[in-house]
Amino acid sequence: MEGPSRYYLTSIKDLPEDCLNFIFQRLDCNSDRESFGLTCHRWLRIQNINRRFLQFQCSFTQLDVSSLSQTSPTISSFHLNRLLTRFQLLESLSLSGCTELPDSGLTPLQDYGSRLQTISLDCCFGITDKGLSLIATGCPLTVISLYRCNITDVGLQNLAKSCSALKDVNLSYCALISDHGIRALSQKCSQLRAVSISSCKGVSGVGFSGCSPTLAYLEAESCKLGPEGITEIVSGGGLEYLNVSNLRWCITGDGLAAIGAGLGTKLRVLNLRMGRLVSSESVAAIAKGCPLLQEWNLALCHEVKIPGWKAVGENCHNLEIIHLNRCRNLCDHGLQALRDGCRQLRIMYINGYYQVSVAAMEMFKWSRSDVQIKEEEITIVPNWPFR
Repeated sequence: MEGPSRYYLTSIKDLPEDCLNFIFQRLDCNSDRESFGLTCHRWLRIQNINRRFLQFQCSFTQLDVSSLSQTSPTISSFHLNRLLTRFQLLESLSLSGCTELPDSGLTPLQDYGSRLQTISLDCCFGITDKGLSLIATGCPLTVISLYRCNITDVGLQNLAKSCSALKDVNLSYCALISDHGIRALSQKCSQLRAVSISSCKGVSGVGFSGCSPTLAYLEAESCKLGPEGITEIVSGGGLEYLNVSNLRWCITGDGLAAIGAGLGTKLRVLNLRMGRLVSSESVAAIAKGCPLLQEWNLALCHEVKIPGWKAVGENCHNLEIIHLNRCRNLCDHGLQALRDGCRQLRIMYINGYYQVSVAAMEMFKWSRSDVQIKEEEITIVPNWPFR
């Protein structure tokens, strides 16, 4: 006769860690993930090793009206060390808004940044070339944002040397950099995809000479670019998005014609807003040389006259969106050229048209009922990491 049956009670706590990890990864609610980690130390460890992204509350991507008056928390080397020890598999870290963070605060990244691919240091005013070197030597970065940081060409050179796999680099408002630092990035980072140099007054554009054909997005608003710099910016031949708005201080005559000289054939979005000295010749060259253009911002381009508008109408067969706000020399004949051409056009932003008659505008609306006329003035927002 067999002995009595033996029953074994198994608790969920007895599950192996790979099973617990599988369960955690299936939780799609943040509150459930936090509750999971509060169960016990073992489950907290499972939660910690699954964290890939860490963002401090002061980060600008999380700002709201109520937080604008709050002071940034002081993040020290001690704080980062504790966090990086806890979350050892981080792939993305945002320290944006940590205005008091010193270079020494980044020291733990040398020991715990081996998986870190993305870092944001926007408005970290205490970070200099020394801190940037700590990051570069400790992290296999592909994305870095240094908006308003006090870094120089030396820091960029060290960054390019150690992080040759960089794809996206935000240098907006980095007042201490020049073409020498940009040249280091262009020559050593062969996978560059997106670069922002907006409001970098020391950059003329010549540092992009021989840039990688992978460079598809470039923000260069309010830069002092010269004709040679424009030529080098498009030298890679891969640009799809280009913002060179507000260049009224430097570019004159046909200085922008290089965009349409054969290397802008992939360009789909072009922002020339506030190009008050952009000429009809430049516009005509771009219209002929950039056949894939889908959106073109020519707002406040006062020197574009009938020949320029005719060139747009005759050559921009893929143009879907055009911005014509406050163009002083857009007249009835120019509007007619756009009306008769640009057969793919679906949105036209226009207001403040001084030389366009009511009759011409009504004729446009009647014959091109497929085009939405919008009077607001908007900013082109690309779909890339820095937005």
